[in-house]
Amino acid sequence: MANIRLSNISKRFGNTDVLNGIDLDINDREFVTLVGPSGCGKSTLLRILAGLESADTGTVSIDDTDVTRIRPADRNLSMVFQSYALYPHLSVAQNMLTPLKLRDLSFPQRLPLIGPLLAKTEYKTLYQQIKNTAQILKIENLLDRKPGQLSGGQRQRAALGRAMVRDPLAFLMDEPLSNLDAALRVHMRSELTQLHQRLRATFVYVTHDQSEALTMSDKMAVMMKGKILQYGPPDEVYHNPQTIDVARFIGSPAINIIPGSTDETGCVSLFGKSLETHVSYPHSTLHIGLRPEHLSLSENNGNSFPGIIRHIENLGSDLFYHLETEGMSQRIVVRSSQSEGKRLPLGSLTYFKAQKNKLLIFGESGNRLTVKSQKLAEVA
Repeated sequence: MANIRLSNISKRFGNTDVLNGIDLDINDREFVTLVGPSGCGKSTLLRILAGLESADTGTVSIDDTDVTRIRPADRNLSMVFQSYALYPHLSVAQNMLTPLKLRDLSFPQRLPLIGPLLAKTEYKTLYQQIKNTAQILKIENLLDRKPGQLSGGQRQRAALGRAMVRDPLAFLMDEPLSNLDAALRVHMRSELTQLHQRLRATFVYVTHDQSEALTMSDKMAVMMKGKILQYGPPDEVYHNPQTIDVARFIGSPAINIIPGSTDETGCVSLFGKSLETHVSYPHSTLHIGLRPEHLSLSENNGNSFPGIIRHIENLGSDLFYHLETEGMSQRIVVRSSQSEGKRLPLGSLTYFKAQKNKLLIFGESGNRLTVKSQKLAEVA
């Protein structure tokens, strides 16, 4: 069991507030991702959970036990770092043995390679444990190699194996895939997800890549400027962002944020056309969010908007049209399936329409506005 609770965690470095009163509950066996831009405090929060940093205020609890003042080695957590942190002079097997050695002073100071150790009866059980872990990670044929003889993906698996062999309460991972190439990152995302399902353990994962957070997490915490802006399942965060900052950060291509306004009755207008949606803020400036998949190319009719095609992104199955709208300096991105027809030429005039039930409307404060009986009320 590894239920984790972080309560009122704050941290300051010099005159800079890195964390501001963080509260976070992580249930046993959940895969939780801390995601946000560089400098938002996510790695610091993970290090406080691990015990590598001390919080200025707040408490850290694991299974209802306060571990705030307990040293890292006694928290029974395993951490996987961005740099892998493997000992270069030790083999993969020796690296995986190291945490066991640190917990048992009866180990020899110099660890031989796997072959000689297997001849010693007292070490056979430990090496069977290492071999079982290596089989899960598909590195059983690499146990006698040193890190310098491994690829990036193999080194990452070795680092995971060293964490797994301890049988910890939870796994903490600090951007473990950021040093891999794009194709290998996609592959390792799938591997980590399957590993989590097999181990049925608690994972706390830090990344600045929102694609990793969306594809792997049971829940994700979007962090900015030392605060958690939203915490919940990836689908909920993506489709129902509570602030404009969350909406802009989550999603690729990024969400379209379009200026809107209301008249004296609170009726919302976009590009000068009424959306027949009312808010409780007459004569207000709004921000209307529309994701590219919620826009589509259309014929010129009363519900469409004109745009000039300035750029086309070809992603194989989909085309993303970057349109310059009349009188607007910003561009609108519209997703179109390759199966929908031929590609439109650059510089041509086209029209697009929006799915009105997918509108995300934000007030001047940046908070989300939600529909309530045909009216909208700002979320606190």
